Amino acid sequence: MRHSRISKALGAAAALALAVSACAPGGGTPGGTEAPVDPNKVISAYSNEPQNPLLPANTNEVYGGRVVELLFEGLRAYDPNGKPVNALAESIETTDSQHWTIKVKQGATFTNGEAITAKTFVDSWNFAALSTNLQNNSFFFESIEGYPEVSAVTKTTDAEGKTTSTPAPTAQTMSGLVAKDDQTLEVTLLQPEADWSLRLGYSAFYPLPSAALADPKAYGENPVGNGPYMMAKETGSWVHDQSISLVKNPDYEGPRKAKNGGVTFKFYTDPGPAYTDLQADNLDVSDVLPSNALKTYTTDFPDRNATKPTATNSTLNIPGYNPNFQGEAGKLRRQALSHAINREEIAKVVFNGTRTPAKAYVPPVIEGFKADVPGSEVLTYDPAKAKDLWAQAEAIQPYDASKPILIASNTDGGNKEWVDAVSNNFKNNLGIQAEIQPFAKFAEVLDLRKTQSLVSLTRAGWQGDYPSMYNFLGPVWATDASSNYEKYSNPEFDRLLREGLTSDTTEGANAKFNQAQEILFEDLPGLPLWDQNRAIVWSNNVIKAETGWNGAIRYFDIEAK
Repeated sequence: MRHSRISKALGAAAALALAVSACAPGGGTPGGTEAPVDPNKVISAYSNEPQNPLLPANTNEVYGGRVVELLFEGLRAYDPNGKPVNALAESIETTDSQHWTIKVKQGATFTNGEAITAKTFVDSWNFAALSTNLQNNSFFFESIEGYPEVSAVTKTTDAEGKTTSTPAPTAQTMSGLVAKDDQTLEVTLLQPEADWSLRLGYSAFYPLPSAALADPKAYGENPVGNGPYMMAKETGSWVHDQSISLVKNPDYEGPRKAKNGGVTFKFYTDPGPAYTDLQADNLDVSDVLPSNALKTYTTDFPDRNATKPTATNSTLNIPGYNPNFQGEAGKLRRQALSHAINREEIAKVVFNGTRTPAKAYVPPVIEGFKADVPGSEVLTYDPAKAKDLWAQAEAIQPYDASKPILIASNTDGGNKEWVDAVSNNFKNNLGIQAEIQPFAKFAEVLDLRKTQSLVSLTRAGWQGDYPSMYNFLGPVWATDASSNYEKYSNPEFDRLLREGLTSDTTEGANAKFNQAQEILFEDLPGLPLWDQNRAIVWSNNVIKAETGWNGAIRYFDIEAK
């Protein structure tokens, strides 16, 4: 019997279903439903080159993530509304929210025939958490007993404020992971966390075959998984900078069984040609539309489009190592930038209502969302106040013009248009020069962020991994978190997160997480911009497509003809 907080969390996920199920007028009605479904038809989908080789624990960006999530299956999965359902787990039980017993289903294998057992998870999770393996998602194992020892690093800071971390683990395995037998995995956490099992559908917790641990680099180029799809067997299933081809896994028996024959991800650096391909039925589905199509996609694709609010947000991050944004002057400048952005106008004009101006660091569809967190008034558009705050900062410390306002961004997905709009807000309301620092690949922006090499600002965003407020705060803003590339750190913020994790009730946890957001609004390490109402369109080759709770297309559910 699961702890009561788990039951409450599942109830919250059910409530989330009501929040995310509504489609925009003209969208979501499948076209051509009279046509027979072809279960062997391979569909093509918009994407871009993944940042890294396809290892689940090292993939934390959207383009690699959409591939990894189809190649692998974890202990749990999420239904369209964010409710977790057991996948490889036969059962997940706890009596005190600190000691967990997980029964792994018998007979599960990778596509190479290797058995998946409790030890598979022990080995995979230890590999992911060990600091010498340099896995981006190691932070997700922070709750497990022994994680501090295997994740230990030493830090040095250079004269320019860049921090370098060198792996220095004092143990090779986490003491909180024990395989009692082939099917029984026992997990001990550092403290009680009643909703810990909600995370187990996220890709960081996927199992890995022995070949991945023996040679991660080679494996990541041609991964063997256990999910609804597998890499196409022919040579060239991943043609870098062009495409990745997946085919249906005929032996898959989990909750995400494929309704088509495969998915070929075509890589684009500009959504314009992709949109043209969609109209010509040379591309089958996309969740990335050019800005000028946001006004026409419902008429361009009648009965072949859908839009709904999702657990996905966007921010404009300000690295703490930029001297222009440090100290009291830096704090005033952060506030000035936020007040200078006309979120309402950009959401309406650039995004045509497919974005909603942000009210917090957490999207409204997540349980516990609060629109009036103290300090969130900094998100209000107020040009006069912005100008005054900037002037106050100048009086303390003049802005160093050798570090101009450049907003690092990939140019696909309509990003250039909104970055240009924000830059114009800065120019017109603050009298400062600002412009996009363009990159063809999202991976290039992430590499700059990871190496703390940004000139000034960067676009950022978060697509929910599991339906929890913590997921939008901890992995992004906690000290040393996996996606905290700008190295923000505040001990009070970290303390409130820990208190939230150990709360006895969902309500108590969310209250702490909202208090933690007050710290973020005070420090402004990133400026919340908008939350996404994810729009997708599909070709005449597709009968039906939909997104899940976090805006990700459910590729395995796509029916083709």
